[in-house]
Amino acid sequence: MNKITILFISILLFISCKQTENNGLQFVSRDRDVPTFSADSAYYFIETQVNFSPRVPNTYGHAETREYLMAKLKDYAGDQSVFPQEFTAEGYSGDMKLTNIIAAFNTSATDRIMLCAHWDTRPRADMDTVKTADYIPGADDGGSGVGILLELARLMADNPPPVGVDIVLFDGEDYGTSGDIKKYFIGSRYWAQNPPVPGYKPRFGILLDMVGAKGAQFPKEEYSMMYAPNLVNELWGIAEDKGYGHLFLNEPGAGVLDDHYIIDQYTDIPVIDVINHSRGEDGNIVFAEHWHTHRDDMPVISKETLKAVGEVLAELIYNRI
Repeated sequence: MNKITILFISILLFISCKQTENNGLQFVSRDRDVPTFSADSAYYFIETQVNFSPRVPNTYGHAETREYLMAKLKDYAGDQSVFPQEFTAEGYSGDMKLTNIIAAFNTSATDRIMLCAHWDTRPRADMDTVKTADYIPGADDGGSGVGILLELARLMADNPPPVGVDIVLFDGEDYGTSGDIKKYFIGSRYWAQNPPVPGYKPRFGILLDMVGAKGAQFPKEEYSMMYAPNLVNELWGIAEDKGYGHLFLNEPGAGVLDDHYIIDQYTDIPVIDVINHSRGEDGNIVFAEHWHTHRDDMPVISKETLKAVGEVLAELIYNRI
């Protein structure tokens, strides 16, 4: 462990030890200036990831993307505030080298929140009709959440947030075959069971998954409403105020097994999921047509959707906490 890693852990440990109990999730408009979120920038960050080729563990694209994400976050947060949580997990054909990437902003703040997404991509197109065993590009599923968080990181570098913000990019979320939940959510499960900072307790977390597609719809995901209904309602209220109610639907969504669900199983951190899906008549999840297919490429990405999600999050971070 190098000196930078030790310093980073020490900073977050100090912050976590001083974290005070808050009385739930309460929000109020603070009349603060909110920096402008750039959808063009977020789009560029997604395109850059896709150009590295699919980010499947143990591939060239995965390794190159890891270095890119580390470098960009160090540019924005500083070398001493970015930490790679490296670990090995058993795959279907041998061990996988995985990395959760963590970046801290406003490290002196004791009151903290967490923003997260997964940065890996699916190693099979099992919902497609052609080349089902081939990797998918993952522009939306993986790329969009990371792109939005990188743009928020860029904003926070120039405009320090009024609250501590920790960005966590999970690896190995989308690895498993259908039904094999033990091989999904590998990074968030490892992070929750092996916290880089023991006792880490942010006020809340927000998970972004498939948040960049044209025509995306974000109903209020079921588990999120169980874990942090006040946060969900605040975020969706912001969206309505900004004219994005056609994306952030004021209606119940399905219960989606995702990284937020895993975190809840092992910690007491309330995490909600902003995820493009709908609830079928039978109550089951319906995902977008490009989900887990080769069509999950740059043509599905919408700057309007990126702008909506980014602006809503920026308003929450800078003016509601």
